[in-house]
Amino acid sequence: MLKGSCLCGAVRYEIDGALEAITNCHCSLCRKMSGSAFSSGASVSQSEFRIVAGKEMLNQWESSPGYFRNFCSRCGSPLFKIKAKDPNVIRLRVGSLDSDPGVKISKHMHVKSKAPWVELNDGLPQTE
Repeated sequence: MLKGSCLCGAVRYEIDGALEAITNCHCSLCRKMSGSAFSSGASVSQSEFRIVAGKEMLNQWESSPGYFRNFCSRCGSPLFKIKAKDPNVIRLRVGSLDSDPGVKISKHMHVKSKAPWVELNDGLPQTE
């Protein structure tokens, strides 16, 4: 079982299954959402994910049509995203994990939008 939480610890979650491959997204939305050069995410089945504390602290924002970003209303930590077209899949922000996911980063996405100060030289696959 994987466990995760927001920065202040108000929202905690558990995952019963395995994560799919972790990807680093360099699009401008993910950069702004994370406040960093990219956002690391992985997909997990809705049926394997559960909020175990602080559900009332979760807030949601529709960042673009059909994309709902969920975050802690106290500390602002981004936790996961849900697409209206595929509500059975949660796109987890893996930086919120408290335990080792057992998988590594598999690729960089949207590198055409990457921050100009970032160099990608880790040899991982890249998509524009």
